[in-house]
Amino acid sequence: MPRWSDYTTGARIKILRGKDIRQSDLAEMTGLSLPTIQQAEQDKRLTLQTLLLIADALRVDTSVILGQQGPRRAMEHDDRTVMRALSQTVHDVAAGILPDTVTAPSLENLVASNKRLWKLYWNGKYVEAGSLAAPLLTEAAARLHEQPAGEQAEAWGLLADGYRLASYVANLMGSRDLAYAAIGHAQHAAVKAADSLRTALVMSGRSWVYLRDARLPEALRLAEKAATDIEPRFSKATTGDLVAYGSHINFAAVVASRMKDKERVKDYLSQSHATGARMGKEAREHGTVFGPVTATTQAVGINVALGQSGKALALMKDINPDHEAALSGAARHRYAMDKAMAQADAKMWDTSLDTLETALLDAPEWARHQALPSIIVQRVGKASTSRLRRVSKLIGVAAPGAEGFQPATTSTAL
Repeated sequence: MPRWSDYTTGARIKILRGKDIRQSDLAEMTGLSLPTIQQAEQDKRLTLQTLLLIADALRVDTSVILGQQGPRRAMEHDDRTVMRALSQTVHDVAAGILPDTVTAPSLENLVASNKRLWKLYWNGKYVEAGSLAAPLLTEAAARLHEQPAGEQAEAWGLLADGYRLASYVANLMGSRDLAYAAIGHAQHAAVKAADSLRTALVMSGRSWVYLRDARLPEALRLAEKAATDIEPRFSKATTGDLVAYGSHINFAAVVASRMKDKERVKDYLSQSHATGARMGKEAREHGTVFGPVTATTQAVGINVALGQSGKALALMKDINPDHEAALSGAARHRYAMDKAMAQADAKMWDTSLDTLETALLDAPEWARHQALPSIIVQRVGKASTSRLRRVSKLIGVAAPGAEGFQPATTSTAL
């Protein structure tokens, strides 16, 4: 497969335009004539003004069009539009710049909106959640400005949630600078809210950004501290306390597994399972979901990361379709990927591809933001050729052994 820099400038414009935007559409979006767009894509003529207008319309940096840097993985035009708007909002709100049209809703309405957005996120609707995070941030900031002195804690907390959601979406989309900026603003807002639970959630969120940026020791340190800071007494813990602690200690196990620290993983998973058992069922609190099923399905992925496919397969026997139905959409899809990976590692080639194909068909929008599908295809070397080609086509890569196949090198998304 050619590198991005190997394409001509005109070819890069055509690729970025994609099948959903015709040349005439791009002409209308830029205010340029159709012949000008055609000449640009044919590498016949591209002035600086034309370059700037096309880059703005396609929501990419000019350096991407010129081949100096590649486009972000799985970023389509609509994705780039959402990320551009979210980035502007995060930076504007942090600077105290709000649209003239924004009005401050009640705290009750903001809380309801906040819950709806996190539900979208946990169901794998990342682009939609990102598009709505921007108005949530501006409305939370407007509410904060109108709150009387001494009564701003809840508004600060909602602002922290908005920034954290923005960071999570940016992290999934590969927009690392925005992820770092948003989680930093979330930390400031959580401190202002004087909310130890939100502070821990933000700390865990920063750990995730570090994890995807391959800063593993720092990620583990923060994940451990976030969990330790909110560890509850089980006899007095509320459901919200248990959800927060369980998800945090589970994430600490995820980070430890990336560092191949099996002793830490064993300790954290023991605490995760104990928390889930105490709860008895899945629950959604504080913008996250946790329970006994989550503890087990996450343990499957963690054992896969450690190369312990036997343990992963054994844990899978305890999960039935009813259990899976209790998970959030994103957790259910991720479990399917982990299951497919465990089956691939156990050389259950066709079974692995069946599991993967079902997940790709069930959640195509979620799957295109994940690196794991292409890694699974890379692992499966002796499956039915027709099945392998079919699944490879769903992912958008050539089948292993075919001309143009390029092994996945990105880390898996969480």
